[in-house]
Amino acid sequence: QVQLVESGGGLVQPGGSLRLSCAASRSIFSIYAVGWHRQAQGKQRELVASSTNGVSTYYADSVKGRFTISTDNAKNTVYLQMNSLKPEDTAVYYCNARRVTIEKDYNYWGQGTQVTVSS
Repeated sequence: QVQLVESGGGLVQPGGSLRLSCAASRSIFSIYAVGWHRQAQGKQRELVASSTNGVSTYYADSVKGRFTISTDNAKNTVYLQMNSLKPEDTAVYYCNARRVTIEKDYNYWGQGTQVTVSS
């Protein structure tokens, strides 16, 4: 079992920046695909950014050029640097780590951290 704990959310003005952190209870990010998802009130959860083995990355069109996902394997932590934040980025952000094998689908979620972009 793996525990993921997010931190770094908060209230920020439009145009501001935040860095979210997701700390894992053990070293997994070198072999798991990691992602940041978000869920705004009344909307479905959506994938914002993901990274596989720290090499292959994906960004939703809405955050390209503004958000950056990165991993520090030594600290068992994945980050989401968010710049030029907009009110529409307001949501609860969740960290996810997943690895699918023949035997099992290992799929872990953090508890979420609230990001509010408002003046």
